Amino acid sequence: MWVAVLVCAPGVFMMCNKPGDFAEENFDPRLSGGAATAFDATSKSFSHMIEGMKAWDEHIHELGDGQFEQSFVTAPAPVNSGLGAIFNNVSCISCHHNDGKGTPTAGAVNSSLLIRISLPGQDEHGGPVAVPGFGLQLQDVSVFGKQPEARVNISYTESTFTFPDGVQVNLRKPDYALTNPYLPLPAGYMLSPRMAPPVFGLGLIEAIPESTILSFADENDADGDGISGRPNYVWNGYTQKMELGRFGLKANAPSLQIQVAGAYQQDMGITSYVFSNESSVGQGQGDGYADDPEIPDSIMNSVVFYVRTLAVPARRNVTDVAIMAGEKIFTQINCSGCHKPTLYTGVNTNLPTLSNQRIHPYTDLLLHDMGEGLADGRPDFTANGQEWRTMALWGIGLFPKTNGTAFYLHDGRARTLEEAILWHGGEAEKSREKFVQLTTTERNSLISFLKSL
Repeated sequence: MWVAVLVCAPGVFMMCNKPGDFAEENFDPRLSGGAATAFDATSKSFSHMIEGMKAWDEHIHELGDGQFEQSFVTAPAPVNSGLGAIFNNVSCISCHHNDGKGTPTAGAVNSSLLIRISLPGQDEHGGPVAVPGFGLQLQDVSVFGKQPEARVNISYTESTFTFPDGVQVNLRKPDYALTNPYLPLPAGYMLSPRMAPPVFGLGLIEAIPESTILSFADENDADGDGISGRPNYVWNGYTQKMELGRFGLKANAPSLQIQVAGAYQQDMGITSYVFSNESSVGQGQGDGYADDPEIPDSIMNSVVFYVRTLAVPARRNVTDVAIMAGEKIFTQINCSGCHKPTLYTGVNTNLPTLSNQRIHPYTDLLLHDMGEGLADGRPDFTANGQEWRTMALWGIGLFPKTNGTAFYLHDGRARTLEEAILWHGGEAEKSREKFVQLTTTERNSLISFLKSL
C-alpha cells in the first residue's frame, strides 16, 4: 500500500508550517504523568504499571512487584534469605504502604521512619561522616541473637496556631531520643528522621533532563523572589563519580539503582551487586555467613524496573469551581516557585511512555532552606541542615486512602495539609504568610486544589 506524503513545493508553500506547542487548553489537566497516568482513586491508585510497554517489560514489572512485597528472613533459608542481622523492616512494602508514604513510627511492624546518623564534618567524597559502630543509618531492629544498634523514642510537643479569622490548627513538633545503644554513642552525633516517601512516578522523575533541573537553580536569588534553590551533588559509589542528586528527601541519591540498592542494604540488611557489604560491616553485628551478595542481580534489577514503571494517579475534579480557584491561589502566593507544576521528560528509547512527556509533579527537585522549624541540623553532601528537596505533590490528595491515615513532611509530623503548610519557613516564609492571610474560603479552596492532585 502506498502512503501519501505531503512535501513543500512552490505551489503549496503556504500550506507548510513548523510544528508548534499545543495551547494550554488542549492539554488534559488530569494527566499528571502524561501517558504514564492511571485513572484510579482507590487505595491501590499508586500501584499501576504504566501502559504501552512490551510484553517482556510487563513481565519484568510483575516480577519486581512480587519482590517488592516479599518479606526476608534470617539466613540461612531456602528463599528470601539474608535479613539483617540488623535492620529497620523486613520488606519494601512494609515501609511504602500501597507504594505510598509510610507511618512515622519506629521499631514496629508497620513503621516507616528511619534515622540517619553521622558526625560533624565531611568524608572523602563530601558526604556525611559515619559514626564508628553505627554507620550512617541507625538500625533499630535485629535478628535473634543480635542487638539493635539503639531504640528510637519519639515524643511530640503540641501547640496551637490561630489564623486571623479565628480558625485554629494544632501543630506537633517531634523530638527523637536514642535509648539502649549497643555501644556508647560518641559526643556530637547528629540525627535526621526520614519517613518513607511514595515510589510511584519515579521513572518520570528519572527522565527529567539534568539541564531542566539546573535551569531552576537560583542560588543567589538573582530574581529577588526569596527563593534560592540549588542542586545537591552526591557520590555514586557504583559509578565512582559525583552525580546530580534527585531522589531522597535531601536529593541524596543520584539514581533509582542507588536508591533501591541502598534501601535493601540499609533498611533490610540485604546485599546486592551494587552494595555488596553488609550495613553492619566493621561491627560485631554481622551474620557471619559468606553469602554476599544475598539477592541475585535479576531480583535487584526487577525491583528497580518496578518502581521505574509505576504510573502516576490522575487528577480528580479538575473542573470544580473551588478547585480551580485554589489552583489560582497556589500560583498567586507563589507555592509554584518551588513546586513547579509542569515539567517535560527527555527522550527514552527503551520506554516510550516515559519519553517526551508533559508531566505535573509539582517539584523542582532542588534543595531549599525550609527554616529552623523543619531543620534536622544534619548536612548531607551539599545539603545543609535546614535544606530539603522539594517534595513532589502529585498524588498527595490520595495519601489518606493509600495509607489509611495521612502524614506529611519529611518526618510525618503534619497530619493535615494545613499543618504541613504552616511548618514551611525559610524560603517558603513569604508564601506561608500569604496563606495565613487568606480568608477561610480561600484557604479551603487551596486545600481542595491540593487534594485534587
